[in-house]
Amino acid sequence: MVTPNFGIRAAGLVALAGLALLLVPAPASAGDAAAGQMSFVMFCAACHGEGGRGDGPAALALQPPPRDFTAAEFKFDTDGDGAVGTDADLKNVILQGAAVFGGSPLMAPWVTLTDADIANLIAFIRLFKE
Repeated sequence: MVTPNFGIRAAGLVALAGLALLLVPAPASAGDAAAGQMSFVMFCAACHGEGGRGDGPAALALQPPPRDFTAAEFKFDTDGDGAVGTDADLKNVILQGAAVFGGSPLMAPWVTLTDADIANLIAFIRLFKE
């Protein structure tokens, strides 16, 4: 009768489990708010203001006025999930502009931003909520 070598089998199972963990995709991580701040200043602050209150230097000429991010009151459910202002909703408005969703055509699409840029930007916008 052959006796099983449990040490070799256990090592093989541990190695197999480790390999399986490498193959499972990592959950999406939140963006980097510090990097998002740089994008916000560059692309958004002229209208939304550096403090996110919708009071940037260009805001005086805009009707309707830009969104005040400190109120964290979003109005679009761009993906139809029943919740407004989710990260997916913000991403869609940033990428496609607000007019596509019935909002102001003055919120232009920012198609040049990467997914990482947008995730960072959303992370920074979330910091404005008071």
